[in-house]
Amino acid sequence: MTNDDVIADVPTEKRRQIEESLAKIREGLLGLSFGSVVVTVHNDRVVQIEVTEKTRLRST
Repeated sequence: MTNDDVIADVPTEKRRQIEESLAKIREGLLGLSFGSVVVTVHNDRVVQIEVTEKTRLRST
């Protein structure tokens, strides 16, 4: 079974929700140099995306 086979079985509304979530995750990753992105899922839906950025300070 390929990814295309799996995606074909996903209802249209769920596919839309997944694409929205992936777009938000992508936004978080694009603006991040150091840190983490945490995705929280409840009942088969992404309900929260946390982006934590770490700032590296140079010691003098």
